[in-house]
Amino acid sequence: PGVDEEPEGVLSIDEESGNVFVNKPVDYETKADFSIDTKLGIDIEILDINDNPPQFDINLYEIDVPEEKEQGSDILIISAYDLDQSGTPNSAVDYRIKSVSPYISDTEFFLKKSGIISFKGCLDHEARVYTLLVEARDNGDVISLSSSTTVLIRVQDGNNHLPNINEIGVSPLLLHVTDRDSPYSPAWRNFKIETDPHTNDGVLKVVKPLRYKDGAQRVLFISVENESPYFSCKVKERTSSGLWKVDVTKTGDPNNPALLHSVKVVIEIEEINHPPVFTETVKETKVEENIPTGIWVGKVTAVDPDSTIGMLFHRYEVGHDPAGWVTVDPHKGSITTVHSLDRESPHVVDGVYTVLLHAVDKGDPPMTGTATLNICVTDQNDNVPQLTDYRFSVCAFEGPTTTNITAYDLDEHPFGGPFVFELLGDATLRWYELKEHDMYPGNHTVDLKVSSLQGEFSVYSLKGTVCDCSVTPNCRSRGDASTNTALGALGIMFASLFLLLCKTLHPLISSTEWWNMYYCKVTAQRHLQTKRLFT
Repeated sequence: PGVDEEPEGVLSIDEESGNVFVNKPVDYETKADFSIDTKLGIDIEILDINDNPPQFDINLYEIDVPEEKEQGSDILIISAYDLDQSGTPNSAVDYRIKSVSPYISDTEFFLKKSGIISFKGCLDHEARVYTLLVEARDNGDVISLSSSTTVLIRVQDGNNHLPNINEIGVSPLLLHVTDRDSPYSPAWRNFKIETDPHTNDGVLKVVKPLRYKDGAQRVLFISVENESPYFSCKVKERTSSGLWKVDVTKTGDPNNPALLHSVKVVIEIEEINHPPVFTETVKETKVEENIPTGIWVGKVTAVDPDSTIGMLFHRYEVGHDPAGWVTVDPHKGSITTVHSLDRESPHVVDGVYTVLLHAVDKGDPPMTGTATLNICVTDQNDNVPQLTDYRFSVCAFEGPTTTNITAYDLDEHPFGGPFVFELLGDATLRWYELKEHDMYPGNHTVDLKVSSLQGEFSVYSLKGTVCDCSVTPNCRSRGDASTNTALGALGIMFASLFLLLCKTLHPLISSTEWWNMYYCKVTAQRHLQTKRLFT
């Protein structure tokens, strides 16, 4: 190497004299020694010179530091390296601060041997940013080389100004606060009372109702402090060596307590008009239906909580009475009926009739209290059974047939069912004969008596339709029954015309014989029509 290998051509040897020559400049930092392979074995050591200045890791250092940081604390570590021979003065680096801007008399930055930047005194947020020019210099014997870098130290605002309450607003109570710390920063916020995030006003709010009877005044002492702990630093003495003497005050320090600004707040409580209160908000009573008017139903009582300010109770009123059955005495609260109560009314739900009652005071505006009166209306046997349908139909010539007749009673047990059904007069015999003997299709009337469990009854005239179901399967419908009736009447009409013709053809027949003949013919014709033989 150095002769016929890289770095080629740097060295050469005179074959006659054995002298070794250096043909080019050598660089200690590139190759510190050469070994020439000869029979003698020659080692050449390159001596380092200080030809490299120290180099910083980065060209610009930046850091944020809280204003309340204590003197002597480490802020930042800077580092530089030198390519010259290690362990020699050429690579040994010393650091120093060449300049600080802006200059603050209460703050002095210094560098430790290891490259750590620290300070004496107190940091000041008003300086905003400290700009330090830092130099790294080696200890070369012949010449000393150096380089520099810039350090930006941004001081964050700390809570070193106590807030003051300088004005009290109106309801809701606002405490206007001034604070010289940066607006909207944690050092500016208050947390003892709710703080308006935009104005920093303290808003005093009522979290539960204030009662006048507990006292007409409330006296509060309200102090104000910031979210961030209070911190104060003042330089007392600048010493020639070591850290300076400073006076530090923190929130919670028993030796240096922060003096919080306080204000006395007197709150006057005004009594407002409250609505009257019923001793029973839901009152239950029981009344039998159909009682006469003017019967006493019950009594309600209301008291006025504002009696101390003269808002005495004034009157009782009926608020909501859907059927208009009751009235209330405006002064005594006695409730009486003005109409008979009907348990079967649609306003009675599950046997209960509901009325809303009001108690109104003399306030301006008047306040109203409300109570609910639930009247349980007991049942009387004042309804007879009723039929669900007053018509029925059966098929003729089908043998014994049944039809269902259904009844109901508006009264409850034991005044309702089970019911007793009875056919009145000759209806039982006639409808028995209907099934035993042929009856012509048509409409018929049946008298039916329906009795309740307690003997209350009513008589109904049922309209029955007898129809020929073999002609029209659904003849039990009302329309088909009418059609069959018309057909039967038409058959009788034709039979009458036939007999009239016979009377004309046989003038010698006596009247009696004629009527006998007419009766027999009509009877026979009905029978034939019923048997579907008449055309």
